[in-house]
Amino acid sequence: MNRVLMSFPADASLAATIAPALQARLAPVGWRHFPDGESLVTLDDSLEGADVAILVSLRDPDPLALPLRFAAQSAREFGARSVGLIAPYLAYMRQDKRFHRGEAISAPLFARFLEESFDWLVTVDPHLHRFHRLQSLYSIPATHVSATPAVASWIANAIPDAMLIGPDSESEQWVARIAAQAGMPWQVLSKHRHGDYEVRVSLPDAAAATGRTPVLVDDIVSSGRTILETLAHLQRLALPPPVLVAIHPVFAGDAYAQLQAAGLARIVSTDTIAHPSNAIPLGAALAAAASTLMSSSTDSREDS
Repeated sequence: MNRVLMSFPADASLAATIAPALQARLAPVGWRHFPDGESLVTLDDSLEGADVAILVSLRDPDPLALPLRFAAQSAREFGARSVGLIAPYLAYMRQDKRFHRGEAISAPLFARFLEESFDWLVTVDPHLHRFHRLQSLYSIPATHVSATPAVASWIANAIPDAMLIGPDSESEQWVARIAAQAGMPWQVLSKHRHGDYEVRVSLPDAAAATGRTPVLVDDIVSSGRTILETLAHLQRLALPPPVLVAIHPVFAGDAYAQLQAAGLARIVSTDTIAHPSNAIPLGAALAAAASTLMSSSTDSREDS
């Protein structure tokens, strides 16, 4: 078995947990910029006959896209037998239809971009809307790891009196599954529109939350505005300071600082994106999924 895990610099900590479980040699990607901003990517070139997995979380995809492609293509030039992508956070999932005239539908375009360089893809809980399955968007073998077991286990152990709360209807699918595995009650806030500009959120059964620690659960926390709205409502109910659990801690701009200042007891996330809030590891699950696709890719090439 000749497996190599190549990680981009920001993902070094996660790579250290994936490599042993994947039984792969760790070979970080070197990435620096020339004065004019162009990227120089450097790889370990001892890849003859190796099955390579490149690890990069695509939180900020535009600066990463070209270096990622350079790394994948260079790995093939150096003799890699197969090249797969482990992208714990997968970008360009929201624009899966044309909402206004003239817009590019970026989700399938980005999928084609990645398919040109990679034999397979592993991610964590992609934010699917009109494409209900990752395989409907990607033609290469693609699978996703569910963060539900790890998140449910963490909540059950750390906050045994939790009441799981989803900040909006989109979060219901995540909250319901995590609550079921953790064996805990859950609710999703409802939104009521009053006129053209005023929207109020409310907890359907505030009495059921009494005496419990509110745990806000969402798959992606980016701007933080929905969470801030939710916090304001919960504070009016005089509940204990909530804990926020995010599967993907995007935290755009100063969102993390705003949330820290807003009265949360704690902010916790999985390690799909490197961040100080990381407390729920997913490396073993990512390694298992990658190992399966890596083996399948190797078998199919040997059979052809």
